[in-house]
Amino acid sequence: MTWIVLRNPNAGWRGPSPAVIEAAFREHGISAEIHTTQTLGDVDRIVAREHRAGRTKFVAAGGDGTVHSLVNALLGHPWETPPTVGVLPLGSGSDFLRTFAIPQDWRKALTHLIGEDLYLCDAGRIEGTFGERFFVNVADIGVAGAAVKWSGRLPRIIGKLRYTAGFWIALAGFPSRQVTVETDRKTIDAKAINIVVANGQFFGGGMNIAPQAALTDGLLDVEVFTGQRRQAFSVMPRVVKGLHLRHASVQTARSERVVITCPVSWPVEADGELLGTGPVTISAVARAFYLKI
Repeated sequence: MTWIVLRNPNAGWRGPSPAVIEAAFREHGISAEIHTTQTLGDVDRIVAREHRAGRTKFVAAGGDGTVHSLVNALLGHPWETPPTVGVLPLGSGSDFLRTFAIPQDWRKALTHLIGEDLYLCDAGRIEGTFGERFFVNVADIGVAGAAVKWSGRLPRIIGKLRYTAGFWIALAGFPSRQVTVETDRKTIDAKAINIVVANGQFFGGGMNIAPQAALTDGLLDVEVFTGQRRQAFSVMPRVVKGLHLRHASVQTARSERVVITCPVSWPVEADGELLGTGPVTISAVARAFYLKI
């Protein structure tokens, strides 16, 4: 069956042309239709049209934001069986693929579209004043959301360093505040600076934010980063390697549903996309789509 490839020309830095992508598919004997999108509306229209035509296999050619847009468009329609998603990492960050050890080189990742190997993935649903959105990887409420806002202002040419730079810029003006995080089994009341709700394991250009997360358990990994800003200097180096969960300032839980009460000014991001501000309710969507691995 033919893959419907949605190419985001605004992802990354000088990505390959549609002709180059099409030639790579032909080289591997993979049937594909390449569609270049400019807006979220383009993604929604293409997915709606192909859904009516009975197509079930889609490729996000871009970064995590492109995967985010595609999955949101897909989950807006009913499916007899979950749709299949492939990813060509052409953006400034493709952290979702890291959980599956799929190469960051798009030509090598393309070979994963060959064969029958599929992974039935959960998604997350996040609801707030901005409405409802789905996410596939990680959602942040707090300073990490502000980091995404700042990173969007930095030059694309610095690539994966944009998020790290954005984090330290955001941290300087982001004091800790009282939050309440209600999970299935416990409630966390604490003064915090950031809340992570993870479906996948990596974010921010390879940081192992949720080393125990599984995309098949119907649950979300919750991490509340408590304490003062200065603690970030000892916690962040551990986050890179996934060694932060035992740090005294990190409280954790695993839950199907999470209700987060936080300052209304706190930014909310998911899959690297700034959605709005808190508070939010987040829930797991079990067996939402197949990932081609």
